[in-house]
Amino acid sequence: MTDQSAAALPPIVDRQTWQAALDDLRIREKAATRELDAVAAQRRRLPMVELPDYTLHGPDGPVRLVDVFDGRSQLIVYNHMWSDGEEWQCGGCTGLTSQYVRLEFLSNYDARFVIVTNGPIEEALAYRTKVGNKMHWYSSSDSSFGADVGAPPGGGFAVNVFLRDGEKVYHTWRTDGRGTEQLSYTFALIDILPWGRQEEWQDSPDGWPKSPTYSKWLDSPDVARLYGSS
Repeated sequence: MTDQSAAALPPIVDRQTWQAALDDLRIREKAATRELDAVAAQRRRLPMVELPDYTLHGPDGPVRLVDVFDGRSQLIVYNHMWSDGEEWQCGGCTGLTSQYVRLEFLSNYDARFVIVTNGPIEEALAYRTKVGNKMHWYSSSDSSFGADVGAPPGGGFAVNVFLRDGEKVYHTWRTDGRGTEQLSYTFALIDILPWGRQEEWQDSPDGWPKSPTYSKWLDSPDVARLYGSS
């Protein structure tokens, strides 16, 4: 325990007092759960936009977007930030997508989850191996797909969702920034800890450990060291 964290202790009370405080918090937690249910219900009622017949690149060569579904009706795409020729790509993208190691359960929901990057497919696949990523990767380097769904070359990251009806593909939902946190189990785990994320912007009691934002996140070399093949 560091000197900074040694004094960062919640008040010590009897169990009855603790339970009363937990019950009070639980009212807000359940309200938040109900609100998330309502948000999901509204999301299921969103309209959608028909997309062109994009051609991407996969491990085996060119592939139509409609075929990226691999026979399923629903597709989640993580649009991974990319800088051609760089040794290390976006640490946030690398760290987030390294979490997804068991995605087969999505088949029960007629869905698939893949990564699409604007980088050359050969570089993308080599990077995938380097950082130990387990997902299926595709490249949109020769199409406008990335730009059209809010993740242009040289731009940011995004999560996009698509629906297939026969040979037609529709864009149903998109988010970026902190909107992607709902797809991460790491923040959910960290946020239930007494000290939380320990980032400077967070509302924490006086004396709680604080660090610059992102300073505790795994960067790409850390991911590669922990999970990669090199």
